[in-house]
Amino acid sequence: MAKYLLLKHYRGAPAAVNDVPMDRWTPEEVTAHVQYMRDFADRLERSGEFVDGQALAQTGTWVRYDGEGQPPVTDGPFAETKDLIAGWMVIDVDSYERAIELAGELSAAPGAGGKPIHEWLELRPFLSESAAATE
Repeated sequence: MAKYLLLKHYRGAPAAVNDVPMDRWTPEEVTAHVQYMRDFADRLERSGEFVDGQALAQTGTWVRYDGEGQPPVTDGPFAETKDLIAGWMVIDVDSYERAIELAGELSAAPGAGGKPIHEWLELRPFLSESAAATE
């Protein structure tokens, strides 16, 4: 089994096919999208492939260590990065091909008009000791 992180981006990824921002969806469209995500996670939990997942707020702060005895440095209470993460899901699957299959299915979550978003998801494997030893 290999663990993968599926990342949903607020922005920074190529545009989705159904590229209507969520803040312009109806309450029913938001509910349908969230239910799709829950049903997807529930199915993966039953198959033993779901590890964890969360939605994230749109705002955050970059923080950096600035030396012994110094307070951490922050960039402010605003989001500037093109890689702002909307949410994530960790899966534990038998193969890279299965991870790709699941990411593709998650990309079909409904959006505006109830139509699949076809959003781009970032799929990243967890770094393993064996991978680190060969680099």
